[in-house]
Amino acid sequence: MGQWRLVQRRVVRVANSFVFKEPVYNYSGDFPFLWDEINLPVRYGSDDQITRDILRRIAEEIVGDYSKLATASWENMVKKFLIEDAQVTPMITMTADENWMTYSLRYVVDFKRRRITKDRLYSRAVEEIDKTGGKVSIASSSTEIKVIP
Repeated sequence: MGQWRLVQRRVVRVANSFVFKEPVYNYSGDFPFLWDEINLPVRYGSDDQITRDILRRIAEEIVGDYSKLATASWENMVKKFLIEDAQVTPMITMTADENWMTYSLRYVVDFKRRRITKDRLYSRAVEEIDKTGGKVSIASSSTEIKVIP
């Protein structure tokens, strides 16, 4: 029987013959979910509470039911493999730098639906931000280079 360990919130099955070679990622095993996130750069001066509310609402809309299934599955994983408990429900965090604030929405997703779920979350976030009437603005940077003769 191989060894089990948790790597970046993924269950990794390492077969005995590969113990010193490489891990084998099994996304369809006991916990067929991945932790993923979207990162949204937001301009300084945007309303923090509205931004968080938008992300919370779209998370509930798109991955809410799914995170309930994942929570039950994760509880079984914690018991079965005696691993550290982790937050499975969507989580919003914010970091700031000299350019903008970056809001991160972390969530669990079916490993088969990762890309489409990420697309839906970004699309809904942009739609909802557009409805704020400028209270929340997506940040971006651009550089224009002009050649002076």
